[in-house]
Amino acid sequence: MRFLIGLLRQTWAGLLVLLALTAVLGVLYPAAVWGVSRIGAGAAEGSPVRDSTGCVVGSRWVGVDPQVPAGEPDPFFHNRVTGSVAEQDPFAPGDPAAALPTNQGPSSAILATFIADRRAAIATREGVDPSEVPADAVTGSGSGIDPHIGPAYAALQVPRVAAVNGLSETRVRQLVDANTEGRQLGFLGEERVNVLELNLALGLTAPECTAPTAGG
Repeated sequence: MRFLIGLLRQTWAGLLVLLALTAVLGVLYPAAVWGVSRIGAGAAEGSPVRDSTGCVVGSRWVGVDPQVPAGEPDPFFHNRVTGSVAEQDPFAPGDPAAALPTNQGPSSAILATFIADRRAAIATREGVDPSEVPADAVTGSGSGIDPHIGPAYAALQVPRVAAVNGLSETRVRQLVDANTEGRQLGFLGEERVNVLELNLALGLTAPECTAPTAGG
């Protein structure tokens, strides 16, 4: 009898602990996390960025590199290589949702070829000597989805963007300055330019979107 009573007591105590942990970890904790994620504008919604019509064109935190058909004027600033890339094509876009950079290391012959090909292509596009192409123009970020470029890469693209859009270089530089973010806390990292925000200022719109999306 004592054994049975002891077993029942232990079972009841275990059940109470199970119910308590279920309430705390299964209900209260998820609810608290959900509540915290809703603090701030655009919180937990991917920080969507919208064009002038209200259509989502991307996220403030994910690199978006607009493409134009071959042979047509290129009016926008370009990002770093985003996503992972194919071994056969140095500019092959990866899926930003995967958040993966290339797995080619510093000693990789493939990566060296990629960098040389990118430098030559970007120099031709911008009408400059290959030696003027900055490092971030030919390499991806650690995450593979960085939405920023350095001021030097932005400055390199100013003449082309100004000419295609019929703007003065001074005006385009003003747009670059307006979308340049300083160092975090004043001393961490380097100045950086958000390419998506900059291209929105130049008129980038979302393709095939006629109405704002819900949420966000």
